[in-house]
Amino acid sequence: MGASTVDWGRVPRLHVVTDDDVMAAPDFPAVSRALVAAGGGGVALHVRGPRTSGRRLHIIASDLLAAAAQTGAWVVVNDRVDVALATGARVVHLAGRSLPAVEARRILGEDARIGVSCHTPDEAADASREGADWIFAGTTYPTPSHRGREGCGPEGVHRASVAAGGVPVLAIGGVTAERVSEVVAAGAHGVAVVRAVWSAPDPVVALKEFLHELARDAGGTGSP
Repeated sequence: MGASTVDWGRVPRLHVVTDDDVMAAPDFPAVSRALVAAGGGGVALHVRGPRTSGRRLHIIASDLLAAAAQTGAWVVVNDRVDVALATGARVVHLAGRSLPAVEARRILGEDARIGVSCHTPDEAADASREGADWIFAGTTYPTPSHRGREGCGPEGVHRASVAAGGVPVLAIGGVTAERVSEVVAAGAHGVAVVRAVWSAPDPVVALKEFLHELARDAGGTGSP
């Protein structure tokens, strides 16, 4: 990616995840660049679009990588290891349908940073053994994107954190700024959000609220 100000030594505590609808919005380029600028090294912005073409994902990731190199934010390509490789991104996040973490690292290189989504403590333990650099644990709270699931709650986040054996765990699913303190107290390193930022009246203000809450709870048990 060339020279940049990005610090790869610490996993950001706030991960802002896109979806197909978010990336299709006319103001997405401007809003996403504003979030990268406002969040700096405290934020990882995930390029995630299961129904979005590889060409479009490549354009979006390339644009954000150029912006993030100046601010210190992370840009994470979800699922599409091919897009990450083509753009020179060092960071991917993998779900159950994705390549195994060990295979993604073989393709991207040993210095790649790799996150994995987990839904049970056993999955978190497996991801840790396979070399994950961080783990998403959820669904934490009920959310419209996972109808019918009650959510594992802070207790589930705690169990995942214990099973992860020191790998940073981020709570995802229905997390609001008001809920940051309880998931951090349960052992979360941080949180991952979609609607709480993208659907907010002012996404930059919402992002700053999350960062404020995470900074206030920096004494939690999440890994550094």
